[in-house]
Amino acid sequence: MAESNCTQATEFILMGFTEDPVIQVTLFLMVLLIYLATILGNLGMIALIRASPQLHSPMYYFLANLAFIDVCSSTVITPKMLADFMSEKKVIAYAGCVAQEFIYDLLGMAEVFLLAVMAYDRYLAVCRPLLYHLVMSPKCCFQLVTGSYLVGLTNGIGQTIGMFTLSFCGSNVIDLFFCDISPLISLSTSDTTLSLIILTSAALFAVSNSLFVLVSYMAIISTILSIHSAEGKRKAFSTCASHLTTVSIFYGTACFMYLKPSSDISRGDKWAVMLYTVLTPMLNPFIYSLRNKEVKEALRRL
Repeated sequence: MAESNCTQATEFILMGFTEDPVIQVTLFLMVLLIYLATILGNLGMIALIRASPQLHSPMYYFLANLAFIDVCSSTVITPKMLADFMSEKKVIAYAGCVAQEFIYDLLGMAEVFLLAVMAYDRYLAVCRPLLYHLVMSPKCCFQLVTGSYLVGLTNGIGQTIGMFTLSFCGSNVIDLFFCDISPLISLSTSDTTLSLIILTSAALFAVSNSLFVLVSYMAIISTILSIHSAEGKRKAFSTCASHLTTVSIFYGTACFMYLKPSSDISRGDKWAVMLYTVLTPMLNPFIYSLRNKEVKEALRRL
């Protein structure tokens, strides 16, 4: 009876990092620089791949889509965070929270699937080179990328449906700087079973993809170690080093973010979340440009 008479929250308050105005200005400038580097770096990578014929291969096709996802995921969170640094009242409307959570979950799961696709691409290139161009045809690459976005869309719709089943009649304060489903479940005053089932299913899918990536790299490393020449080993490893670095950063920060209880968020945890949501999208283009001979050569030609 009490639940039927409660007033549903129409907005949420985002706690952010601190109320200290000096620290907020410092964070604003830091995050703004990171966001600009993210946009310029990822859009630059997409433009470079499109403009350079030597980069028209499956690996760089997937990389261009990864850069697109990074631009979009950063844009979903960072501009609102920047506005909140300069605002006295850090408020987001219920509809805005739903939209942010939907797009964030869509892009996050799409990236999880795409990183697994890129691991499979590297597995074929190193372990099955004779089959590589046969399997990784343009049609297959398009289908794999489309599948990544469809998996992400399914996750976004599922998480949003779960959010719509939640009631927020108590506190409307989110102890974070954006709307994520985990703290929203903690705030809910209604039955959270459906949301937890959907969230658990998404987590299991992400874990299965990470295991797929791990198995792929175990096979890759085994193949590289069986190569007799040092030059052959170096060349084979160099084709995988950038992706392995990206995967390590992505899954490492994601595990730290989602394996902690959402009700126990410290300032240190928020910095880890910022690393995952804000800094990681900026790092990917630099990782691929600094560690990749083909990208550096394409840059030199341009």
